[in-house]
Amino acid sequence: MTIQEGRPAPPFTLEDGEGKSVSLSDLRGKDVVLYFYPRDETPGCTKEACAFRDLWGEIRALGVEVIGVSPDSGESHRKFAANHRLPFRLLSDPGKEMMKRYGAFGEKTMYGKKVQGVIRSTVWIGADGTVKRRWAKVASAEEHPAKVLEAIQAG
Repeated sequence: MTIQEGRPAPPFTLEDGEGKSVSLSDLRGKDVVLYFYPRDETPGCTKEACAFRDLWGEIRALGVEVIGVSPDSGESHRKFAANHRLPFRLLSDPGKEMMKRYGAFGEKTMYGKKVQGVIRSTVWIGADGTVKRRWAKVASAEEHPAKVLEAIQAG
């Protein structure tokens, strides 16, 4: 499935760091930013998470929920969130099924080699469940959250 702006976002149900199920249908009526990242506690992923954390107040004030998704376990997410005071949910996709549906897992180039892995990307889903914007490949993990906020502010 290809993620396309203006089309319905693929449904999903995953567990958060507390073991609670979170479904796209539960989030209906809210704008949601899903950001996909490779791994808790790695340098780029930590910078991205902390940048979203630092912009959390502004993003929440616009009525938008931020959710991070990686293959890590709930326990790993709990530790990561606690270590960096992350105020948003982190979802576990150990089988990478949701990531595949969202175009966030597949072939990528790493250190000049083609490998299979998590593709750092983001999808903004509107309150009606349609994709408002997709960032297929995030170039700078640290700067990306500010670009997402700018897009939300622009409407």
